Amino acid sequence: MAAKRAEQALVDQWRDILALHARTQCELDRALHGHGLCASDFEVLDLLSQNTGADSGCSLRVQEISDRIHLSQSALSRLIARLERDGLVERGLCEEDRRGVRVALTAKGRALYGQVLPVQRAVLTRMLTV
Repeated sequence: MAAKRAEQALVDQWRDILALHARTQCELDRALHGHGLCASDFEVLDLLSQNTGADSGCSLRVQEISDRIHLSQSALSRLIARLERDGLVERGLCEEDRRGVRVALTAKGRALYGQVLPVQRAVLTRMLTV
């Protein structure tokens, strides 16, 4: 009986985590929508901003982004294509492996990221601060 209660407590904890994630994701999507972004778009911009210096000389391989963003390869490819079409990122060949593709923020992408960063952080603070 005690093992069953412990198991149920674990399941309840897992469901609470999933519910918090879903609520937070929805809040992020709502808050970022006015800027033409969704939460997944922001995550890619955020990753690229952490890897891009002021000279804009740094980039990430698509595979590196894929390792950190929880999207399928095809969904990530569509997301990057959309961000590129909107002028927020640019793709280029990977010098160390010609089969790879690197992605970097554009000046427009860096500017938009700077505008929406406080919005995203405010949602995280509101939703995740206990």
